[in-house]
Amino acid sequence: MSFKEIIASKRDGHALSTAAIDLFARGLADGSIPAEQVSALAMAILWRGMDVAETGALTRAMAHSGTAVAFDANALGGPVVDKHSTGGVGDKTSFLVAPIVAACGGFVPMISGRGLGHTGGTLDKLDAIPGYASAPDLARFKTVVAQVGCAIIGQTADLAPADRRLYAIRDVTGTVESIPLITASILSKKIASGTQALVMDVKTGSGAFMPTLERASELARTIIGTAASAGLPARALVTDMGQVLGSTAGNALEIAECVAYLTGGVREARLDAVTLALAAEMLVLCGLAPDRATATARADAAIRSGAAAERFGRMIAAMGGPGDFVERADTYLARAPVVVPVIPERGFLARVDARALGTALVALGGGRARAEDRLDLSVGFSEVAEIGAAVGPDRPLMLVHAASRDAADRAVAAVLAACTIADAAPAPTPVVHAMLADAGAA
Repeated sequence: MSFKEIIASKRDGHALSTAAIDLFARGLADGSIPAEQVSALAMAILWRGMDVAETGALTRAMAHSGTAVAFDANALGGPVVDKHSTGGVGDKTSFLVAPIVAACGGFVPMISGRGLGHTGGTLDKLDAIPGYASAPDLARFKTVVAQVGCAIIGQTADLAPADRRLYAIRDVTGTVESIPLITASILSKKIASGTQALVMDVKTGSGAFMPTLERASELARTIIGTAASAGLPARALVTDMGQVLGSTAGNALEIAECVAYLTGGVREARLDAVTLALAAEMLVLCGLAPDRATATARADAAIRSGAAAERFGRMIAAMGGPGDFVERADTYLARAPVVVPVIPERGFLARVDARALGTALVALGGGRARAEDRLDLSVGFSEVAEIGAAVGPDRPLMLVHAASRDAADRAVAAVLAACTIADAAPAPTPVVHAMLADAGAA
């Protein structure tokens, strides 16, 4: 069967054979399938879907399209566990969860990606740290995980290369939201990176790729079921992305917020809730805590004692960043030359279109409209008001950090359009909507 016939078969709603999926993964990895055909099949999959068998076959084929890392938990002296988020605006939990779990005795080999669409990318945020090598060779990756307890990197050229290419094409072809492609992308990287247990953070709300709770839960169940078919224990939290997570959005600004969180500064309530919930689930899943209450207490203690901050600093230094980054982050992080407040009418912040905020951040230069775009790591939003907060001339919605006044003014207009002000505060909504432990749980 030619690849054109494979595209047509999926276009017409047929399930793809394992042989066809293997051909797709090989062609992605070696570049023999041109981008337009990859895009066409990705769109057909978005439109027609994939069943569990197809999704599992694609996951395994992409995971084994390059070199796979293996960790020996006995030799390390602790379990190997990871976390992954489906992405959002201001989602910076990777930089918090990884060192927290490492400080509690886990080993976290985290493979992350760049921004997709309106969402920020973990690797883009790492680029704000001078010298940090986010694409090391796999030997260095394994060494840092073993010595520090955690390492956050991007896909190297030989780690799941089929996913690496498909990920970039999905970002610019409107096929990011496909549940089978999201599932295969996430799990192929995790399996290839050697993780032995996985906790998913599946986002729902206006800033998520799965804006409804039903779609987010469907994605969570698909990931857990596909992971189980590959022998990977997994759980999923469905968490809110109806507004910015934390008080910042933007690469350098988010790193600064993480440093403050870990070193005794402000722990924004929603960010703290998601971080502790994810860390606790990881500790329970990999056997480092008997229950969530104990796990939450241990994670909180790792933050308060400074142990998590110490792990974060060691990871940065081991990956080529400054040895004193945690102590002197402000001197290393880029700052935008223009900072402008967003002044609303007096009232209460009732609703936020988080996707529109993410799009405004892209327009500032903090995200990519095209794969080749170069980012301005300094731009973004800080002091972001939470839904329900009283706002007005004396309490801006947020501060816009921009490269120019014109760019700032455009962002201010976009933020105002994305926010709804009301006379009364809305009822609070949960930050963690659900926890799924297996393919049928809710």
